Amino acid sequence: MKNKKIIIAGGTGFIGQDITARFGKENDIIILTRNLNGVKTNSFGHNIINKKDFPRVKYLVWDAKTTSGWQQEVDGTDIVINLTGKTVNCRYSEKNKKEIISSRVESTEAIAKAIRESIVPPKLWINASSATIYRHAEDSPQDEISGEIKNDFSVQVCKLWEKKFNEERCPFTRKVALRMAITLGNGGVMIPYFNLLKFGLGGKQGSGKQMYSWIHIEDTCRMIEWIFENEEIEGTYNCCSPYPVTNQEFMYLLRKTTGKKFGLPAPVWLLKAGALLIGTETELLLKSRWVVPTKILATGFQFKYSKLADAFTDIVNETPRKVYNLF
Repeated sequence: MKNKKIIIAGGTGFIGQDITARFGKENDIIILTRNLNGVKTNSFGHNIINKKDFPRVKYLVWDAKTTSGWQQEVDGTDIVINLTGKTVNCRYSEKNKKEIISSRVESTEAIAKAIRESIVPPKLWINASSATIYRHAEDSPQDEISGEIKNDFSVQVCKLWEKKFNEERCPFTRKVALRMAITLGNGGVMIPYFNLLKFGLGGKQGSGKQMYSWIHIEDTCRMIEWIFENEEIEGTYNCCSPYPVTNQEFMYLLRKTTGKKFGLPAPVWLLKAGALLIGTETELLLKSRWVVPTKILATGFQFKYSKLADAFTDIVNETPRKVYNLF
């Protein structure tokens, strides 16, 4: 994909920065962010974009609620990617719950308004959703066709997010909602896992039987390009590897790839205490996400990293040893 115009809303986090790195040298990219400095994201210090190496990348401040200051950029855009949303890595207080939902719904509404009012509408609008929209599943995989959707808080967030996206009428713009699994790469969520390994805590979490759906960041980028190039694709798609693993297998493969011979397990009571201490929720580790990408596979898309062992090998090879080793 070359010489396209891409807008990434919420593009300062781990996923947005990697998308920018993949496409930013041969395409014009505009990143919408609520604050150019000091915004808490899921990047965990991972920021690979600089002006010298990526002169075609531009940052604009937006409030994630209105079209002020950036709406004119939508004209003639090829792809709009919306990744905006307050991190769910927090305690589910009423205040945080409200912000988690409103940050997703309001940003989606603002983007829709900008698209409808543009003179030359974008060809494609990709809106993030989450694979956590499906129920806790240890008995069977969940896909876009027959997956079961329940009603805990994380599911409610996704349902409201997708409802707003689906309701917004943009007749000249193709729309795709990506239900994204946990995205793995050099940075992002891997940093906390590497920190566990450093201190010998790389064992299973809880029973270890909960399923872990994941995707390599490169396959996320490849899927975005595939969707753009295949104009018949629209609607809702799971963005995950076809081979999820149990939590126990995930941690075992991570230890094996990094040369760690052992890792202490974390029982549920310890996870609850730790989550309270660091201000997060145990659901992020204990919910069984058994999700498969039935629809995108049916289009002919092929994953580069379908197996977790291959994904870990690539990620660890790209990660300095000091990141996961005390010595």
